[in-house]
Amino acid sequence: MSLIENGIKNLGDFVDQVFSKYSDQPAYHCLGQSLSFSEVDQKSHALACWFQQEAGLKSGDRIVIQLPNIIQYPIAAYAAARAGLVIVNTNPLYTEREMAHQFTDSGAKAIVILADLLPKLNAIKGNTDIETVLVTGAADLLTGKTEAVEGCFGFMQAIASGTGKTLAPRTQTLSDISVLQYTGGTTGVSKGAALSHSNVLCNAAQTLDHLGDHCGEANEIFISPLPLYHIYAFSVNMLMFFSKGNLNVLIPNPRDMDAFVSAMKPFAFTGFAGLNTLFVGLCQHPDFKSLDFSKFHLTLSGGTALTSGAADVWKSVTGCSITEGYGLSETAPVLAFNKAGKEQIGTVGHALTETEIEMRDEHGNTLAQGEEGELCARGPQVMTGYWKRPEETAKVMHPDGFFRTGDVGKILEDGSIKIVDRLKDMVIVSGFNVYPNEIEDILTRHSHILEAAVIGEPDDKTGEKVCAYIVVSQAITDDDVIAHCKADLTPYKVPKKIVVLDELPKSTVGKILRRELRK
Repeated sequence: MSLIENGIKNLGDFVDQVFSKYSDQPAYHCLGQSLSFSEVDQKSHALACWFQQEAGLKSGDRIVIQLPNIIQYPIAAYAAARAGLVIVNTNPLYTEREMAHQFTDSGAKAIVILADLLPKLNAIKGNTDIETVLVTGAADLLTGKTEAVEGCFGFMQAIASGTGKTLAPRTQTLSDISVLQYTGGTTGVSKGAALSHSNVLCNAAQTLDHLGDHCGEANEIFISPLPLYHIYAFSVNMLMFFSKGNLNVLIPNPRDMDAFVSAMKPFAFTGFAGLNTLFVGLCQHPDFKSLDFSKFHLTLSGGTALTSGAADVWKSVTGCSITEGYGLSETAPVLAFNKAGKEQIGTVGHALTETEIEMRDEHGNTLAQGEEGELCARGPQVMTGYWKRPEETAKVMHPDGFFRTGDVGKILEDGSIKIVDRLKDMVIVSGFNVYPNEIEDILTRHSHILEAAVIGEPDDKTGEKVCAYIVVSQAITDDDVIAHCKADLTPYKVPKKIVVLDELPKSTVGKILRRELRK
């Protein structure tokens, strides 16, 4: 893989090489401020020295990064990698309970945290191994200082203290752990997917290879609204686009559509990574259509199944088609991707290089082409296992090294892969398997339906019935929705219950949370 050539032994080596190659290029933009590769290099190097020499962190120690999309995030993450630390990505919107679990489970000794989150940290810190707390505010890079907080270190002060110091040599190898990426915990306790240096670097290289000429060198401007703590954006923005010397425009709060569109306005941007809710939300904004799309040529989608409604409206407004991929936290994350400009809507494209994908039945037997089964994958991007959970690791790994994704899919005649749905989200109506993704896609084709989520509810006659929760742009009757569905769905798939909501429950990434509708 190209990203781990030239003697690269770990993520820190990779970061060093990229900084050296593209020093004069703009690297990150956020809140009206741009930093070059050289400036991010200097700040992350200084911070890495501080981690080692002042915080006393040693090779392999875990460090939590709990920040939104501000430039301090990449500075902290690259610093951690250069200091030989293991990055523990953490959602800034976590509750105290979720923070306590992740911090204690990872055994983290240090944290880089937004000042606003300190009350939650202080409430649970005594039950963790965290000794070093590095605090930053959104505007610290603009003001050049961090407000003093008792018992904590300031982000800018740490950088100043580490400036001019020498970094100790790294000892990590490609097989060592570089990132702990915690799963959502939707089916039980949140588990840390242990991703090696090789996992994350290989996957970035695999994805770049798949994109080919659609990702240029030192001439791309990518809009980055997805949170960097999520493995999708971490890989795509922090590693892949970064490795080519391109500019990432960070969006701190994509839910604020006015600020989102305003942040995009100064740029003739070339790329965008998002998902359905962002595509639809932006296209509904009155000012989005007036942005400069003249150089826009690449839109990536992942994290949740792309609906045809979202793909169509995005193409009609921006002129750019959406290239959908597929992956999981446990696979660093990408397993399959469409070819940009040759998208097959309804599929996630073909497996990446060096990636094997099979559909298997409940006994682990490989199914024939065209048969639906659990998608299983083997490749250099598959995690080493769940952190300190060998029993849980054994549940998802076949003896031959294939990882069980928990998703239902099938391989089409041309080798492309179609994801049907999550196994756990399947609805069984009178013995027939019904997959919510299919129905949601049909629902969102209706001109008045903006978003849809489908779940199963108990039914005395059929075991389960299909229930649709929708968000609409104007009033719509149940009969209208049902008639629309009947045109494209067999009767047992047609929703028996329709609920109109102002907003569907979503994760911080923008993924619709069906589990919240089941409560």
